[in-house]
Amino acid sequence: MDSRVDSMNQTERRAMSGLSLVFAFRMLGMFMVLPVLATYGPELVSTSGLPMPLLIGIAIGAYGLAQALLQIPFGMLSDRFGRMPVIYAGLLVFALGSGVAAMAESIEMLVVGRVIQGAGAISAAVMALLSDLTREQHRTKVMAGIGMSIGLSFVVAMIAGPVITRWVGLSGLFWFTSLMALFGICLMAVWVPKPQQQMRHLDSGISRTALRRVFADTQLLRLDVGIFVLHALLMASFTVLPLVLVEQGKLPREEHWWVYVIAMVTGFVAMIPFIIYSEKQRQLKRVFLGAIALVGLSQLYFWWLGTSLVLLVLGAVLFFAAFNLLEATLPSLVSKIAPAGAKGTAMGIYSTSQFLGAAVGGFLGGGLYTLGGNGAVFAGCAVLAALWWCFAATMQEPPYVTSTRLTVGTGSSSDGELLDWLRDQPGVMDALYVAEEAAVYVRFDSKLNEREQLQAMLDRLSSAGR
Repeated sequence: MDSRVDSMNQTERRAMSGLSLVFAFRMLGMFMVLPVLATYGPELVSTSGLPMPLLIGIAIGAYGLAQALLQIPFGMLSDRFGRMPVIYAGLLVFALGSGVAAMAESIEMLVVGRVIQGAGAISAAVMALLSDLTREQHRTKVMAGIGMSIGLSFVVAMIAGPVITRWVGLSGLFWFTSLMALFGICLMAVWVPKPQQQMRHLDSGISRTALRRVFADTQLLRLDVGIFVLHALLMASFTVLPLVLVEQGKLPREEHWWVYVIAMVTGFVAMIPFIIYSEKQRQLKRVFLGAIALVGLSQLYFWWLGTSLVLLVLGAVLFFAAFNLLEATLPSLVSKIAPAGAKGTAMGIYSTSQFLGAAVGGFLGGGLYTLGGNGAVFAGCAVLAALWWCFAATMQEPPYVTSTRLTVGTGSSSDGELLDWLRDQPGVMDALYVAEEAAVYVRFDSKLNEREQLQAMLDRLSSAGR
């Protein structure tokens, strides 16, 4: 077969690279403030009379709350008004919020800026545009590229946040994120291709008809709770971890960046063998529960043993090894478990849960610190992780399947015959025919069958007029 047919074309490569960067810029806006807000935020005045630690927590979580509320509505608006206008509007709103936060003289105004930042919720629109610009056989590869950009943006944010703030202050950090959003607009205008037609794909967009199936699936519910708790733990931890590095580790806030370099890089390398083991040996549930346990134990470690810089760095390595593993595993599990034709809806709810968890985590961390200091936050996070472990332990071993969308020719057999035929193929677990798209969504075991093989057989079925 001609390799040029199987490789991504120029439009797909430009879509993948450009939208990955746009996605990364947006995530940087969420993560860059984490390692610095707890130590630089108290320099701002408070006009409300509320305790400063609580306000810091609210400022950390406000971005996630706005994202959670607007993620799905923005995706639906992109279906109606087009992907590009919604993405441009979202990036402009994000830039405006960054400017408000940069000019804030009070912590309350900083909170307002963070809410406006989060209101530019374009993730669903970006994913839908990516589906418009890529072919089915390359979509898994492209989505993996987006996932890598998100993971990389988290690593870069944890390191760059303290460095940039050291040079230009907290205000300068927000001006920097505003410039990144404006650069994203330029990138959309000159690099990202314009789609020839806008299509609705059930694997990348929200479907009202699939909402009931997704909400009724208790396995997916466990994963939504999981990403909610994971990001709540992350945000709550960072309401106090930078302070602990200063108070217990005696490390000036300007030098925190190297702690995150060690923790993030070591944690990333440490997770790779477990990901390989979980997939090849089909032990996802065992690895998943072990990572949750490690997240909880790392919180107890910070509480009981985080008394010196060396011990705190070791605790950070443990936390980020578990966090990175769970961050990579959870969306993979959603993709495996989501019913055929409902992956886009499942991922939309999952993403909303993620941002809602980030909001609750910031509020929870600030509240617990106000009530009981560092120890109360770490203890509360450990209890939350323990509850999560108990909830996740009841999950079934996930099916080791992949999802895809196959095109259907006009000469195909009736819906029922087509689906019956597909379900009889080796490894096929579920199939959904969508007449409006002239396509069928299939979940299958990649060890027992291949997408190309299923599509080829479907094409032959169509040409035979069965």
